[in-house]
Amino acid sequence: MTNIAARRAALAAATTLAVLALGSASTAYAAKAPPVTLAHCEASMGTIAIVDGDVAGWTKYNLGSPRELINAMATESGCFTPINAATGQPARFLVTAIAGEQEDVDRTIGAVQTAAVEGLVRSGAAAQVLGRVPMGGAMLGMLGGLGGKKKTIAAGLRVVSPSNGMTLATGTGSVTKSTLTFGGVGGWASGAAAAGYGSSKDGQSLTEAFMIAFNRLAAQQGAMSAAPQASGGSTAPSAKLATVAVDTQMRATPAANGAVVRALRASTTLTPTGRREGLFVEVTDSFGTRGWVSVENLR
Repeated sequence: MTNIAARRAALAAATTLAVLALGSASTAYAAKAPPVTLAHCEASMGTIAIVDGDVAGWTKYNLGSPRELINAMATESGCFTPINAATGQPARFLVTAIAGEQEDVDRTIGAVQTAAVEGLVRSGAAAQVLGRVPMGGAMLGMLGGLGGKKKTIAAGLRVVSPSNGMTLATGTGSVTKSTLTFGGVGGWASGAAAAGYGSSKDGQSLTEAFMIAFNRLAAQQGAMSAAPQASGGSTAPSAKLATVAVDTQMRATPAANGAVVRALRASTTLTPTGRREGLFVEVTDSFGTRGWVSVENLR
């Protein structure tokens, strides 16, 4: 056998071993992974207002908005306090929720890892696999994160500062089969039931995906705690309210390609601040979030 042929045979053998080792590692991880539990914080980081994002994938599973679910998680965890609109005070944080296909969530939130690879990283198995298997890193990519063709439900959360429209933290979660136990009283389980998520397998998986995403937000307390409190700004708003005519976006700058602060649904009421640049007017929403909207999308 020539040297080239020998090297090719060795490479083929190493590749086969890599596939077997990775498959074994993923099976072991799936068997030993503990159920996901909700994170807890010593003190609330502030009030939050939940809004639906552009990727409202829960509708494809015949589910409604996850706002009640996320608010329940916020309350039980002690990490945030759901806003009470009756106080008239702006929310400290605006939290945008999305769900859907893994690619849509990754693209919107900006995540770069697949759910399966993230699971290996969290468990510590990834380092062990990559350390003892030739071409381990390449094989992870070739196998698409070990995801195979199993149905994966993904969710994402993005925390925005209403005072300046900046994204403070993001979190994503992906689930193929939920490990949660439903039917409990109080806390997130009640929120899942109220949102209609506890009675179907898709809803249960989406609940866990949101819990994973929420836990990742809770781990970023430093970035969020340093955010300024929304005060409504010093510019006096005009007396006339504006209504969103079609689904659109509030942007951080008066430009069509400005960073998206939040999605706006048709019929949302906004308060113009009196500032205008070109076709864009500055507005605030009922949560105190400030941004720019095209006048062509208002009535």
